[in-house]
Amino acid sequence: MKKFTKETVKNLVKLSRIGCSEEEQEAILQDLEKIVGYVELLEEIDVTDVPPCKHVLDDLFNVLRDDIVGESLPRDVFLANAPSQIGGMIRVPPVIKSK
Repeated sequence: MKKFTKETVKNLVKLSRIGCSEEEQEAILQDLEKIVGYVELLEEIDVTDVPPCKHVLDDLFNVLRDDIVGESLPRDVFLANAPSQIGGMIRVPPVIKSK
């Protein structure tokens, strides 16, 4: 596997457009070396008799229940618990701010 250098990390920082100090770049370099070392360790495992799997949870499936329409809470009771309301709806803080 390829060995990472400080130049490699500087190039990755530039390509990903993130700001990193020298200390952070050194930490990234160490983390990358650990990851590559782990992958090299995994490559040593003999998997000749192991069938490939497309999904680790092949034998599991979702258990769904029938969608049964029930009685709903009356609007006035529901809105009585809301801290703020407007026009029969709950008022919430703006999520998207205009410029």
